Amino acid sequence: MSNPLTFKNINRLAIPALIAGVSEPILSLTDAAIVGNIKLNATESLAAVGIVSTFLSMLIWVLGQTRSAISSIISQYLGADKLDDVKNLPAQAIFLITSLSLLIILVTFPFASKIFKLYNASYLILEYSVDYYHIRVFGFPFTLFTIAVFGTFRGLQNTFYPMVIAIVGALANIGLDFALVYGIDGFIPALNIKGAAYASVIAQVLMALLSGFFILKKTEIPLLVTFPFNKEIKRFTIMILNLFLRTLALNVTLYFATSYATKYGTKYIAAYTIAINLWFLGAFLIDGYASAGNILGGRLLGGKQYNHLIKLSTILIKYGIGVGFIIAIIGAIFYYPIGNLFSNDPEVLNTFYDVFWIVLAMQPLCALAFIFDGVFKGLGRMADLRNLLLLSTFVVFIPTLLIFDYFNYKLTGIFIAFTLWIIARGIPLIIKFRKTYSSLAQNP
Repeated sequence: MSNPLTFKNINRLAIPALIAGVSEPILSLTDAAIVGNIKLNATESLAAVGIVSTFLSMLIWVLGQTRSAISSIISQYLGADKLDDVKNLPAQAIFLITSLSLLIILVTFPFASKIFKLYNASYLILEYSVDYYHIRVFGFPFTLFTIAVFGTFRGLQNTFYPMVIAIVGALANIGLDFALVYGIDGFIPALNIKGAAYASVIAQVLMALLSGFFILKKTEIPLLVTFPFNKEIKRFTIMILNLFLRTLALNVTLYFATSYATKYGTKYIAAYTIAINLWFLGAFLIDGYASAGNILGGRLLGGKQYNHLIKLSTILIKYGIGVGFIIAIIGAIFYYPIGNLFSNDPEVLNTFYDVFWIVLAMQPLCALAFIFDGVFKGLGRMADLRNLLLLSTFVVFIPTLLIFDYFNYKLTGIFIAFTLWIIARGIPLIIKFRKTYSSLAQNP
């Protein structure tokens, strides 16, 4: 195997993955920016988008772990030159995960009001949350289909087609948001928050169709489900279960953060919505290099190239921290104009500006955590990620949040808790990786 750790090769994978990853928060950011500037109850609508986006992110992150599991297995078999042995695995995984998504729609749809009351939503915010969710949720199966296809492409060391699909989806969502939220005189009435939901669903359907087209035309991976199940379906299922528990812990973090922000009042949940979506954007920008770690890590492990694995981690740390600092600097330069994109409410903006600096300061720390998270996923070490997220959430984040809430720090307390949570996620992974694979590199 030739050396895959050249600057060109890493960025060939990382930059398209970065662009593709940004499409996910852009869907929510676009909704937030457009909805936050409507003429009718903009602040309440923005709060509703934030609450529903958090809940949907939980569902997508829990079930969307198929991307990491598929990518890990496919890349390892590619590195071992045994790809034919797992060609039917992606279709089986897609079948299982989309079937489960339909069941989730049936279960959550009639109970949407009760679900969002758990986030402390009430009155107009609760009404808007239910309206928005009742539309957005129908894009859920299409999103999971797209995510699984992206995982297959990643395993094949290809991030270009996911990038193309993501760009088309994001542009479609932006255009549809303007048309459906604000309306077009004489053609489309202004649908306000419901228009944002319809725009997202249409964009998700479009991305799923493009995903199916590219996987069939550009690879030898079939989408027709065949049985019996592939021999790797058991390992795939165990990976998913470990990532499921890990992601539940992650979403416990987001639930507590969103719930407390909502409890503090409308201006706080609106400001939190802006800040957390910008945090997601930064996370997905950094995730381009985490994706490269995922993709190359699995391939190098499959080929037993442990020395290259160590070198890969060192390179990715430098790139990731660099991207983190760039994000922080750009955010600092455009500190106030960024807020104005999402709201014109002075109280919301002042509350947002009070915490935005924390979001920016934690970006280099996020780089370390996310990159090694991606590497461990590529190596198939999902149990380590599960255990660390449980520890970080229940031993670090929640106690920190409760302490700062007691002292009435409000959003500042929430984002300080996020910062300590990120540190607790990243440092142990670096130590464990170095300890394990340095030894293997010395004794291959």
